[in-house]
Amino acid sequence: MVNAMLNVQGLTVTYGGIQAVKDLSFHVQPRELVCLIGCNGAGKTSTMNAIAGLLPFQAHAATFKGVIDLTALPAHQRLSNGLALVPEGRGIFTRMSVLENLELGANVRLQKGCSQAEIRVDLDKMLALFPRIKERLKQLAGTLSGGEQQMLAMARALMGKPDMLLDEPSMGLAPLMVEKIFEVIQQVHHEGMTILLVEQNAHIALQLASRAYVMDSGLIDYEGKACELINDPRIRETYLGQIPQ
Repeated sequence: MVNAMLNVQGLTVTYGGIQAVKDLSFHVQPRELVCLIGCNGAGKTSTMNAIAGLLPFQAHAATFKGVIDLTALPAHQRLSNGLALVPEGRGIFTRMSVLENLELGANVRLQKGCSQAEIRVDLDKMLALFPRIKERLKQLAGTLSGGEQQMLAMARALMGKPDMLLDEPSMGLAPLMVEKIFEVIQQVHHEGMTILLVEQNAHIALQLASRAYVMDSGLIDYEGKACELINDPRIRETYLGQIPQ
């Protein structure tokens, strides 16, 4: 797809001879919020981890910002090129403080010559977005609640000022925490960030996204405008269940 922020064609991820993702193709345009939904085991997390460089994969093409070849780019170089992952399971550094986790998120910018003053401005912004973690800056990250750890994982990723965020936000969180996480996703998207959202709560994801892909057994079953898929009887029956009125 010409001018796509992320373009993936023919992605395959294999575990021990079993294909978790099968010849998957999708794209995300700049400043777009696209969701990837599906039942447990559909291959969503494998897809995200492959894009982030955490899993080996094969693909006909996988490009970022039109020119960066993800099939050849080491995982540790993806953030410095503007691609950030908020992983399932949060992946915070539990024996480091909340502040140290946030500072680590900005390390790639310091290596590029960003000033401490600029980092401080963005740190203050993250603490305004997530006041719960502002109250806990000196705590070890491992002592936070699950929801607070998810907030920290997202804030840490945003400290790197990525061009695109890959996010798996709400698994196992209390409803109030889920609401706050999605508020932030909406806000950073409205500020211009491109987002690929993998989410178990298909109803919320389709409300936020402009387009959606629906995965089943490693394949794309449906794709289209989110506002149309949310009203599609097949999607409603299989993935949405009882829709709030």
